Amino acid sequence: MRRLCFHHLLAVPVLLLAAAVVLECAAQGGASAGGDHAPLVSPLAKDPATSLYTISIKDGAGPLVVDLAGPLVWSACASGHPTFPCGSAECDAANCWHQQGRPWHQDYGAGAEVDGGDRFCACTARPCDPVTRDRCAPGDLTTFAMSANATDGRNALHPVAFQAVGACAPNQLLRSRSLPAGAEGVAGFGRAPLSLPAQLAARRGFGRRFALCLPGVAIFGDTPIYLGYYPPDLMTTIASTPLAASPKSGGYYLPVEAISVSWPNWNAPTARAAPPPGALELNAATGRGGVMLSTVQRYTAMRPDVYRAFVLAFNETIGTPGYVKPMPAVAPFELCYDTFSLRRVRVLGWDVPSIRLELGAGASMNWTVASGNSMVQAADRTLCLAVVEMGPGAAHGAAVVIGGYQVEDNLLVFDEDKDVLHFSGLLWGSGATCSGFNFTAPQ
Repeated sequence: MRRLCFHHLLAVPVLLLAAAVVLECAAQGGASAGGDHAPLVSPLAKDPATSLYTISIKDGAGPLVVDLAGPLVWSACASGHPTFPCGSAECDAANCWHQQGRPWHQDYGAGAEVDGGDRFCACTARPCDPVTRDRCAPGDLTTFAMSANATDGRNALHPVAFQAVGACAPNQLLRSRSLPAGAEGVAGFGRAPLSLPAQLAARRGFGRRFALCLPGVAIFGDTPIYLGYYPPDLMTTIASTPLAASPKSGGYYLPVEAISVSWPNWNAPTARAAPPPGALELNAATGRGGVMLSTVQRYTAMRPDVYRAFVLAFNETIGTPGYVKPMPAVAPFELCYDTFSLRRVRVLGWDVPSIRLELGAGASMNWTVASGNSMVQAADRTLCLAVVEMGPGAAHGAAVVIGGYQVEDNLLVFDEDKDVLHFSGLLWGSGATCSGFNFTAPQ
């Protein structure tokens, strides 16, 4: 059987996974199953110690870390868990994903075990630490019992039970200091056939669309979205842009052509960062470069050539009025300013320059990062630009990784059927909030 990699992603969920990958359980304990194809919703939380986001979706277990680029679900397994044979479609899908530029199966193929003298092959996958990406270990491919609530886009309705294919997590991964205390694994949301959104879409037939509003809510399926008592369906008001894809990563990339900085309420010229030509481009052959979204990178990180050009543009722009006082750097941040020299802006945070990601053809508007997503209070009287410089090895990955802090309180809707991202910008002051979803089922 041929390997099922990124290039075959569109065909995998329908042709190979519909029957075996996400088999909804029979109804028990009030949980719905069978023919219910309603979209699903699950709460998201933020761990204060690690700033990682978790989803409570696995039955009888702790939360799973949300990894937007992750190809797999992985978690703790009980003894006697079911396995998949090496030659199964699920095994091929799990082991033909590129990790650090190499397909997993090149190094870690399927495992063979012996039972009662009869030799058989039980499939293993190789889950990895979502933060470091370089700490991986083999684990059996198995199924996990999960549940979420059906939704009409406004309310959490009846519970729905289902099973998802994933990998057993070795203890060395579960004990990783990268993970929040109490977390029992990772839910991959990436462009891969065994990611959580792909599996749900394959079984429930509600389209390959999912929404994240951090921290607050994850919604799976094609549905209106209401995040408050009075606002309209946000899907009718938010912007959109085409998504780009890398052949070496399951991540979601924005077609950013330039990064500019400007004062939102002050008549001053816009400063455009001037990295080397092509610095932001995603190389379709090597997978290097590009601007990728992340839920496991805390703050936006930029490759050194992009970072130096960006901080120069930001620092020059914020200094233009002449009244903003610099402060000593507070690690890991370089550009910091005295809050006593800045003005508070009602609802949106601080009166500082906005950052604009200038998107390519097909985008309905550019992505503006307001102060609520760009600045962080790092010390007393000290407000810092929440962007960091990438370390060694940056040349092999994305040029920019947009961190979770930069997308908090933003609604992001990933439509993989159309390869489009819908984005709201910062929701503050709109009447909608990521915590505004109604998880109390209507009576």
